[in-house]
Parts: sequence; C-alpha cells; structure tokens
Amino acid sequence: MSIFAGIDVGSSFTKVVLIDQTKKILGTDIRFSGTSLRLAAEKGLKAALENNTSFSEIKRTVSTGYGRKNVSLDNLKITTITEISCNAKAAQFYYPNRALSIVDIGGQDTKIIKTREDGRRASFKMNRKCAAGTGTFLEELALKLRVQPDELDKLARQSTHAKSISSYCTVFAATEILSRIREGASIEDMVRGAFNSVVKRILEIDVLDNEVILTGGVVAHNPTIIEIFEEEVGRSVSVPPSPQLFVALGAALYALEEDTSI
Repeated sequence: MSIFAGIDVGSSFTKVVLIDQTKKILGTDIRFSGTSLRLAAEKGLKAALENNTSFSEIKRTVSTGYGRKNVSLDNLKITTITEISCNAKAAQFYYPNRALSIVDIGGQDTKIIKTREDGRRASFKMNRKCAAGTGTFLEELALKLRVQPDELDKLARQSTHAKSISSYCTVFAATEILSRIREGASIEDMVRGAFNSVVKRILEIDVLDNEVILTGGVVAHNPTIIEIFEEEVGRSVSVPPSPQLFVALGAALYALEEDTSI
C-alpha cells in the first residue's frame, strides 16, 4: 500500500493527513506547533502513522501553511505548496464541479479563496495585518476574560444580548473589553460580541457570491461562528468533514497527484 502525506504547519497547530492511492484517509493528527515546527511535523507524522509503519513507506509528502519551509524530515522527499492551492485542491475533492468561496479562518490570518467550477482558482484575498477576524483574536479574548479558548463557543451560546466589540486591532479590542466590563457586561455577551466581530471583519474582505465553504480550526471549535455566518449572508454555508484538517488533506492530495503524474 502506498501512503501519501500532507502536513499543514500553522502558526498555532500542525495538522497531518495520510491517504492511500484511492484517496482514503489512513490517519490524522493535530498538535500545537510550539517553538520547533520541524519537531511538531515529525511528531505529528509519527502519530498519524500510529507506529504501524515507518517514514520509509510514505511515497510522497507535501508541506503547506505558515511553516511549510521548516519541514525537513530524514529520508522523505518533501514538496512545498501554498495553503491557498491546498484549500482549492481539498475543495475540489469535497465539492467537485462547483464555483466556491472558501473562507479559511486561521490562527494569524483569514483567507477568502474563490474557485471556478473546474477547481481552478479565480481570486484570493486576505485580511489586514491586524489579527481581528482570526483565531489569535479569540485566543487573546479568552486570555483577557480568564477563560479557556475551548469554552468560548459554550459561552457565546449563553448570551442574551451581544455586546459589540468593534475595534480592528486586537490590542484596542482588549481595551474595549475592559470598557464593557466596567459597564457590567456579562462574559457571555462579550464573547458573542467578539464572535460577531470576527464574522464582520471576514465579510469585509470580499463579497461571498458563490457557495460558501468555511474551514479552519476556528470553525471546527466554534460552530456558533457558522450560525452567525449564515445569519449575515442570508443563506446556508457548507462545512467540510474535519475542517481543521482541510488544508492538510489538500496537501496530501497534491502528494498523490505528484506521484501519479510521473
């Protein structure tokens, strides 16, 4: 059996997907990227293999994401491809022959990638340099409110009156949160307001005129974001299986494609 690996080295998490020649997923892993991106990739790959096979059985590997050029593993031939292309490749796999607007909400940036019906990229836009509208914004919010990031979605669902968090800058947003605290706002209402702000910032990046696909770790851990998106755009949006692994899957599909094209 041939194994093809996709490694998405993000600023917060490193994701690994392994597939076979039929595009069946054989193993996955998600872990903190930490301070050594190479080590995170190596450990993630080993965990995805589940110790049943060795690196030598991986035919091809594609790395992508923020730290894609940091992946260097012994005896593995590694190609680097941008996460923009890997998003489009995974979208073509799950949603073939459809024009799409892919919204990838990452740790440090948010991308909107539009593809044509044949899967080719039509356009690409990214958020401003500020972290508003990204996972980092929500992590900073959790830190300021002294809650765990994985508690945010539950808190947002308990909100009865969302409090607006309108600042573009994460630093200024922290100051705005302090103002809301002085006003007596509940944590639940501030979190819901922050979720609303994330969606608002993303919708300012580009017009979502095709079928909308939401991907990324923020979507995977905060389904309330999906509901707010649907409210704002006035229609249903699609979320692929395991949205946090979406880009890594696209990388694995490229690895398979490289092998079959030779």
